[in-house]
Amino acid sequence: MDRQQEYVLRSIEERDIRFIRLWFTDVLGVLKSVAVAPAELEGAFAEGIGFDGSAIEGLTRVYEADMLAKPDPATFQVLPWRGEHNGVARMFCDILTPDGEPARSDPRGVLKRALARAAEAGFTFYTHPEIEFYLFKDADPLNLEPIDRAGYFDHVARGTAHDFRRDAITTLEAMGISVEFSHHEAGPGQNEIDLRYADALSMADNIQTFRTVVKEVALQQGVFATFMPKPLVDAPGSGMHTHLSLFEGDRNAFYDPAGQYQLSATARAFIAGLLHHAGEISAVCNQYVNSYKRLWGGGEAPSYVCWGHNNRSALVRVPMYKPDKANSVRVEYRALDSAANPYLAFAVLLSAGLKGIQEGYELPEGADDDVCAMTRAERRALGIQELPASLREAVELMESSELLAETLGEDAFDYFVRNKHEEWQEYRNQVTAFELQRFIPGL
Repeated sequence: MDRQQEYVLRSIEERDIRFIRLWFTDVLGVLKSVAVAPAELEGAFAEGIGFDGSAIEGLTRVYEADMLAKPDPATFQVLPWRGEHNGVARMFCDILTPDGEPARSDPRGVLKRALARAAEAGFTFYTHPEIEFYLFKDADPLNLEPIDRAGYFDHVARGTAHDFRRDAITTLEAMGISVEFSHHEAGPGQNEIDLRYADALSMADNIQTFRTVVKEVALQQGVFATFMPKPLVDAPGSGMHTHLSLFEGDRNAFYDPAGQYQLSATARAFIAGLLHHAGEISAVCNQYVNSYKRLWGGGEAPSYVCWGHNNRSALVRVPMYKPDKANSVRVEYRALDSAANPYLAFAVLLSAGLKGIQEGYELPEGADDDVCAMTRAERRALGIQELPASLREAVELMESSELLAETLGEDAFDYFVRNKHEEWQEYRNQVTAFELQRFIPGL
């Protein structure tokens, strides 16, 4: 037994933890949980906890149903909302086959494989997400009423959102998740909380925890939180703009004091990879039919494949750099939405960027102006392409992508594509309120 496992077992005894929730994620990014008693944990560390993997979305086929959830002791945290006298902790799990091999379709394993490929090239991958979400007075999807009518950075006296963000951040920090900023976003009832940068695996775990914390705190305060990409027709969608950087040891591989915007050749090739493969990775970064309502609904959501320095209409933005801070040089990918599976999304973003580095992709000229305000002819003249306009378009691009098939692995790739085709088909068959209101009176 290693030291981390010993620390977890000792902490459980000292803090009177009664239940340990073992968390893992299905291919679509839905958090799963099984609770074990403290007496079972030593065995779980040694052998894992068996479960029916075929009952979990995309995890395995029926004839390969037996799977093992093996807890990662480095992710041990007490769940503070469960109360001081009802001790409950959680750990994230890696999913294994019965012979102890990593399950190929485990999203956490997909990201680990991508990070291992980066490590072989000498890189460590760091991410820093800005996570947006909406707060509504209740969960009635046919009558969504935001908790306020405030806008970007608004300070609302005695506003519900202030108390909510304070309680959510306090809970996150009690679980060891550092928060950098928080504020009201542009939409009514919309908020943003930015997590401090961390390695991509820890951050993906943190995002899954973040979503749980936000929903738990909302329930405690009698409101409802959603990460749906575009819940309101006339308000901005919820994105998860994510800052990306590669490090070689302690050195920021994206930094070159002599480069344009202090970007190194590595950074430029990484951005070129993101742009080159943007269409292919859209289905993973924007995985729901509703995601494309956000991308093409305005509100600073990116619709076109280009990059720019401090240009918030671009897909990839290079934030303002600080001449005396080499480690702050990074790139921001703006298409990712708050509902994406963070393990798969980080894996495909990393793979696209690494492909650019390995193949020596050339970075096109950056866009200085608002690309959304340009005419189609102006964009074509600059070689600026469009992101997919629907989930169907995105999945069709994904299907032909060798990069995504290699990154996700055969099982996860096939399940994801099949599931998204089914979602599109179900969506296409719906008769919407828009159609009824538009056509019933006159047809």
